[in-house]
Amino acid sequence: MNAPLSPAAQRPYPFPYKAMLAICSDLDETPDGTRYRDIARFLNTDEATPAGRGVNLEVGNTIYFDMPENQFAYWNTDDAGREMVRALIKSGHIDCFHSFGDLATERRHAARALEELDRHGCRIECWVDHAVAPTNLGSDIMRGTGDLPGAPAYHADLTYAHGVRYVWRGRVTSIIGQTRRRSLRGIASARNARASARTLAVETAKGALARLGSEKYAMHRRNELLRATRLRDGRGVFEFIRSNPHWGGVSSADTADGLGDVLTRSFLETLVRRQGASIVYTHLGKTKTPETLCSERSVAALRYLADAQQRGEIMVTTTRRLLGYGAAMKCVRASMTQSTGIETIHVDTGKLSEHDVPHDLDGLTFYVRDSRKARVFIDGVEAGDLQRNGADERGRQSVSLAWQRLSFPLA
Repeated sequence: MNAPLSPAAQRPYPFPYKAMLAICSDLDETPDGTRYRDIARFLNTDEATPAGRGVNLEVGNTIYFDMPENQFAYWNTDDAGREMVRALIKSGHIDCFHSFGDLATERRHAARALEELDRHGCRIECWVDHAVAPTNLGSDIMRGTGDLPGAPAYHADLTYAHGVRYVWRGRVTSIIGQTRRRSLRGIASARNARASARTLAVETAKGALARLGSEKYAMHRRNELLRATRLRDGRGVFEFIRSNPHWGGVSSADTADGLGDVLTRSFLETLVRRQGASIVYTHLGKTKTPETLCSERSVAALRYLADAQQRGEIMVTTTRRLLGYGAAMKCVRASMTQSTGIETIHVDTGKLSEHDVPHDLDGLTFYVRDSRKARVFIDGVEAGDLQRNGADERGRQSVSLAWQRLSFPLA
């Protein structure tokens, strides 16, 4: 006889990792498709690149459509460049709109871009506001009207129909590691006492305003990675926050040259210790030395990050995949039954369906006594591709829904 259902204990991150991180790069000032491609190859392969052998992580990028000619964008590049963009979208390595661009001022601009993507079978599910672009979805920080019915740049109905479910509307935190208790530790710098004191004061103020009921800073109160919210036209989405823990503030070192001063060993070690998740805010197309992809310090930081992943400490993935994992952790309900020594996990995805988001279940991990015998059912259907894990740092065995790495198309 089966025992009654009891809650199943979930591991915070896929085995064996203790933290998760995404590098979310806005493509501002990326000059052309060559640099855009080289950045992607360096981050996602171990091939020889202008920055040396690639770090072989899993990192996405953003895309524009209507921009001035000196910046890489879908309509600015040639047929080969557009084919590259479409290949990267289909593989998941372009995972975010970065608005529709500075020159997209009317609904027809958004419609043209979305029709082009639909025609080629491309789908982007994540949105990142850009500067003060008219198509932005944020009203309080990014001053957009993309979700305001009747506005010339209104497009949220079209974008939602295309598949966008995750949006960033300008919120950035200095806190190291989201999904964990809010802590200001790790921001202060003894070498840069005055500047880091200002950053601490700003972050303290954000938390205070959040506790007083400020909607602008509401996500800072619980140090959330993402939250369910509604656009001004009533459509439900998940909003997410990005992080830049640099002592100089959230707009400091947010370039290819400065990334090494953000992805420091101290930051990464703190992220692991807190078992947090982080979406790092940066601009990998910005550099003071056009002849190089990024500074030597940034290359070294990325290599150290790759080592941390190899050691089983930090899982690095795209913004979209981290958000999908975060939504699953928020929404799925898992219970357990035991019979004749076999534990069976029952996963209910109903709340994901209520939010109308894709069921991204890869990596979900459940603690069990004997991983060799455990079974997992998803909405009543048994999952066949299970990863059976030995004991982790807590001494507990687990089973995971297998995490499939994205296949990079430009190797």
